[in-house]
Amino acid sequence: MRRAFIRHRVCIGNHQLGNTQRARKCCICQRLIKITDVIGKIIVAAGTSIAVCVLAFYFYAHHNWHPLPEGTAIDRIVVEKSARKLSVFRDGNRVKSYRIALGRNPMGPKQEEGDMKTPEGIYMIDSRNPQSSFHLALHISYPSDEDNRRAAARGVSAGFDIMVHGIQNGRGWIGAFHRWKNWTAGCIALTDEEIEELWRVTPDGTTVEIRP
Repeated sequence: MRRAFIRHRVCIGNHQLGNTQRARKCCICQRLIKITDVIGKIIVAAGTSIAVCVLAFYFYAHHNWHPLPEGTAIDRIVVEKSARKLSVFRDGNRVKSYRIALGRNPMGPKQEEGDMKTPEGIYMIDSRNPQSSFHLALHISYPSDEDNRRAAARGVSAGFDIMVHGIQNGRGWIGAFHRWKNWTAGCIALTDEEIEELWRVTPDGTTVEIRP
C-alpha cells in the first residue's frame, strides 16, 4: 500500500515536472517568436529607409529644378567662376542659373594648354557636338586672338576645345554630385539633364562671358 502511494506521488511529481518543462518551452517559443517579429520589423524598416534614401539620392542628383519652357531661347551666358555658377539671360533678364564644376585649377584665367584652368573673357558658342564623350557639348570660341597673342608671347600654346558639357559618358549616374569638386580640364560642366536643357535653349552665336 505504501509502495503504491509512493509510486503515485512519483507519477504526480513527474507529471508536474513535465508540465513545468512544457510551460518553459512554450515560454521560450513565445519569446523567440516575439524576437523574430521584432527583427522582421527592423529589417522592413531598414529596407524602407534605404529605399527612401536611394530615391532621394536619385531625385537630388538628376532633378532639373525649374525647367525652362519649350521655345525658350537665350542670348547670353554669364559664368561666375568664384561662385561656380552659370546664368542664362534673355534681353538682359536672367532666366535661370545652374551650379557648375570648372577646371581642376580654377583660379585665374587660362594661359596655356594643359594648365587645367577655365578661361576668362568674352566668347561665344560657335559650334556643338552631339557625339561628345561628355554627353553633349557646346563649344566656346576660346582662344580669342588676344588669348593667342598672350600665349605666343610666352612661347606656349593657348590651348583649345573649351566646352560647356555634361558628365562623362557612362558616369551620368553621379548627377549633381559631380559638383563636389572641380574636375574638368578647363571646361564648364553641368549635369546631363542640365546640359540637355542648355543645349535646347542656346542658339549658336550666343555670347558667353566668363568672369573671375
